[in-house]
Amino acid sequence: MRVGAAAAGAFLVAGCSSGGDGPGEAAGGVPVVEKGKLTTCTHLPYPPFQFEKDGKVVGFDVALVDLVASRLKVEQKVLDTPFENFKTGAFLNSGECDLAAAGMTITDERKKNVDFSVPYFDATQALLATRKSGITSLADLKAKSKKLGAQAETTGESYAKAQGFDPVAFESSDAVLNGLRTGQVDAVVIDYPVVQGWLKDPKNAAEFTLGQNIQTGEQYGFSVKKGNTALLAAIDKAITDAKADGTYKKLYEQWIGPLPQAAP
Repeated sequence: MRVGAAAAGAFLVAGCSSGGDGPGEAAGGVPVVEKGKLTTCTHLPYPPFQFEKDGKVVGFDVALVDLVASRLKVEQKVLDTPFENFKTGAFLNSGECDLAAAGMTITDERKKNVDFSVPYFDATQALLATRKSGITSLADLKAKSKKLGAQAETTGESYAKAQGFDPVAFESSDAVLNGLRTGQVDAVVIDYPVVQGWLKDPKNAAEFTLGQNIQTGEQYGFSVKKGNTALLAAIDKAITDAKADGTYKKLYEQWIGPLPQAAP
């Protein structure tokens, strides 16, 4: 178990138990799985949305959920869990977490198992390849019979399969990038914001390059247990108010970069 100091209210517990004092009630009568806490399930690392830095869990998602926790007068607690559980809502249904925040795309399939907040991020996918491969598109990849990688259970993996590829599946975005770095694959399909941050490292930019930008129309949302309308309303209001008062823009620029004109 790893427990870190608070980063704007968030701390990390790695494992499968929320522990603590049992269920409670936050401000506004919102039920929480642990008294005094707003427990967030995530999957680390996924920079710039959630990752560890100097012993703390930080990132864009963490900062937005901190806004919700502040309104509910509780402290955010982050639980590191396998990404595949986000699809089924398993940790929400078992009462281990109040919400899931993991740079998660809102899809009709996932809506069958969880309820989503209003969208908080417009996302696209990107093709990232080694410079020496000369690959700039999926068509290049197919023509040269090169290996493609993606994170398991993600929309990036689903997109690649829909295009006729059989991508090598990795457990996390970090593992995807490591797979590319170590030559296990020649290119990867991955969320653009992840690549954007990764290529800021000059060593990465010297060896790897962005290829085809893949517009999938994806939007990220936070998820809650089906029927948890009180918490969902609190999350929606925090996001909507943050967009209206400039807090969202400030956090976006802090963790991701310039806010696109088309974004809210």
